[in-house]
Amino acid sequence: MMYRIVLVALTLASPLTLRAQWVAMTSEADSLMQLGSRHVYNVEFDQAQAVFNDVIRRYPEHPAGYFLDAMIEWWRMTIGQTSPAVEARFLKKLEKVIEVSDANLVARPKDIASLFFKGGALGYRGRYNATRNNMLSAAEDGRIALGILNDCQKIAPGNHDILLGTGLYNYWAAVLPEKFPALKPVMIFLPKGDKIIGLAQLKAAARQARYASVEAKVVLVQAYFDFEKNALEAIEFARDLHTQYPRNPAFQRAYGRCLVSLGPIDSAAVLWRDVLNRCLDKWPGYNRNAAREALYYIGVSLMIRGDLDKALTYFYKCDEACRKIDEDASGFIIKTNLKVGQIYDMQGKRDLAVKQYKKLLSWSDNNGSHAEAQRYLANPYR
Repeated sequence: MMYRIVLVALTLASPLTLRAQWVAMTSEADSLMQLGSRHVYNVEFDQAQAVFNDVIRRYPEHPAGYFLDAMIEWWRMTIGQTSPAVEARFLKKLEKVIEVSDANLVARPKDIASLFFKGGALGYRGRYNATRNNMLSAAEDGRIALGILNDCQKIAPGNHDILLGTGLYNYWAAVLPEKFPALKPVMIFLPKGDKIIGLAQLKAAARQARYASVEAKVVLVQAYFDFEKNALEAIEFARDLHTQYPRNPAFQRAYGRCLVSLGPIDSAAVLWRDVLNRCLDKWPGYNRNAAREALYYIGVSLMIRGDLDKALTYFYKCDEACRKIDEDASGFIIKTNLKVGQIYDMQGKRDLAVKQYKKLLSWSDNNGSHAEAQRYLANPYR
């Protein structure tokens, strides 16, 4: 995530700049790319592919169509439809973006569109490498992409889409080395980030960017919910994404997590039951991981309402799903078994509760799970 540095998803130059350098594409290509992008975010990949194929056919020397075509594969991976073939296709498409951009930059070194999309391709390749723990490759892509971003700022300083790139870098470069100290040696040769400035830039991109708004909101949800532990800030952006793209499982699940944190619990339960039903109906991207998460949060909502027997049913099913998905004890199975122990305590089944807490101690410590288990072994949960 820290290497998602520049101009991701749909970053383009300002209309005036494009008008000067890509006259034939201003309105026609813009409409096609907006349409195709909506299909991508709404997990309608076949429709998106048809649109981007049309863009590539009409504008074979422009990197936009190739870049957006690569985003189809990125979002397949994002929603869990990944495989070695999808990953190889994604990397090959990024190479095509770089190849087309470089060909344009030989003749026009300050070609804004080619700079944008080459930077975006390097940023995504860096992020991919980071998720595969290829940190040196990710850092090198990030370093080059950051230089391109700086060049773009000089050419189009008033472009709000560029703020996605600067915001991403400022935030992750400041936050991740502190959270994961092992990353500090990788970041030592890169400029320092600034978390406050990064969040401000991302918010500006989310509200004012023409092409990068969605990606900025995606990052803001993760930043506020996972790193800042501020669900109140996250829910605004999560709600917008789910409302605008209701078929995207990543957006629906992010909104559902915010609802669980903030309430109302009835709304959260309705949303997670919808997720579970979509999993049963095999909607694209609604996979076993989504079903497991839905089972857990439905169980939590029932537990909060005091319907303990039904809550146990969902937690048992969640535990069963975890054992099919994970090789090692995951955060979900640990949290699920903790909830089961708590319910047993609430039902007066102390011997069963103690077995659950001892089971947690046999697994790796996850976000303080050992301390919680020890606490409830000493004093029953109430």
